[in-house]
Amino acid sequence: MAGKMATKVRLTREVSSIMMRYLTGSTARSAAIACALVAVAAAPQAVAQQPGSEAVGTAPPDTPAPEAPRAPTGMSESVAAVVNDGIISTYDLAQRMRLLIATSGVQPTQENLSQFQREALVSLVDEQLQFQELRRVEKEQKIDILADDAEVNEEIAGMAQGNNMKPEQFLAFLASRGIGVDTLKQQLRAQISWSRWIQGRYGSRLRVGDDQIAATQALMAAQASKPQYNIGEVLIDANRVGGMQQAMAGAQQLVAQMQQGAPFPAVARQFSALPTAANGGDAGWVSPGEVPPEVQAVLEQMRPGQLSQPIPVKDGVYILYLRDKRAGGDATMVSLKQVAIGLAQGASAEDEAAARAKLAALKPEIKSCATLEATAAKTQGVVAGDLGEAELSDLAPQFRDAAEKLQVNQVSDPIRTGAGLHLIAVCGRHSAGGAQADKEQIERRLRGQQLSMIARRYMRDLRNSATIETK
Repeated sequence: MAGKMATKVRLTREVSSIMMRYLTGSTARSAAIACALVAVAAAPQAVAQQPGSEAVGTAPPDTPAPEAPRAPTGMSESVAAVVNDGIISTYDLAQRMRLLIATSGVQPTQENLSQFQREALVSLVDEQLQFQELRRVEKEQKIDILADDAEVNEEIAGMAQGNNMKPEQFLAFLASRGIGVDTLKQQLRAQISWSRWIQGRYGSRLRVGDDQIAATQALMAAQASKPQYNIGEVLIDANRVGGMQQAMAGAQQLVAQMQQGAPFPAVARQFSALPTAANGGDAGWVSPGEVPPEVQAVLEQMRPGQLSQPIPVKDGVYILYLRDKRAGGDATMVSLKQVAIGLAQGASAEDEAAARAKLAALKPEIKSCATLEATAAKTQGVVAGDLGEAELSDLAPQFRDAAEKLQVNQVSDPIRTGAGLHLIAVCGRHSAGGAQADKEQIERRLRGQQLSMIARRYMRDLRNSATIETK
């Protein structure tokens, strides 16, 4: 069992890196579909994952395929929705639910099935609106926007290659899970075409001025002294799902599923309305002021490795995953090692004097941090170890006072604590905080934010002006 588990964890990392490389293509979000190979195949023998990792594993060739999620009774032929003059059948809805379940890593339950149905229907409605808008533009402007079969097949070939398969094997695998090739192709065609239209219509018009870049650089410099957070983020867009109540209910179900092992990146790709969805929700390092105030208040209380509860904001509901946290740029970080002799708080003066003399004699023998453990091992009754890195201000007062005065590779005099006597060595010292983004990085980020906002407003306007009837 241990061997099998180790193999699956290794596959998780390998396929995760493949997916991230694939995300650099023209249709980043479509890469999440390739996770169907692993999210469904691994279902019978799923390995528990942390929220920040991909749930990935591959079943041996002779492993029977798990039964694909069944469509609700009566969902094969009737009408699920009408979008202007376009029809979405219940067969289309059931197929999209299968694909969504496979690509999100969330296991279907009686409680979340309605959420999958709602998200699948919203996605199909958006695609209908996109196709209708694109066909209108094509007719009016006499241009070709819709992706052709060759482009869609190229995307499928890329997914297959990322999973070490030929395209026909990839499609056969999905078919064995009850996902039709037309379902996959329609989603890819919509993503490729809509991305092309938004980029073509607005991309060349966007201008990020030097004043905007300078203002961003100034803000980043001002925030550099404050704590920074490496986060994953999901935003459930209230306007898209039908209001704040639905957004909160959906977010609560997603949090519950991620706490049970659903991978955060896969959930973010399928459910998040933020630009970072294409990268599995990875927002990288952020500072106070870069996230909504409600999100910042929660972030300050979180510890690395924690998943937040749903956070209501103006546009919907946030979910955060805190990967790491680091002190601000004006803080001093020190790496410490120690040599210690255990001594009770009430030890006799003779015992304490003997221990102090032993450490005092050992101190000049320690020439550097690199040799500290080996040197200490020659003296009986002492223990040595690495204390890791910490912010100087967070150290215990006795250690902080000594560390402030020591240079790198210097060793303190014996320090008395409630646990015993210690020699501490400073093995490294640096200012906290990370490198600032350069001008090009800032410009790309600002352009991406603007383009994402335009695309969301465009879709909102299409929804508001459309006639949408759900059955």
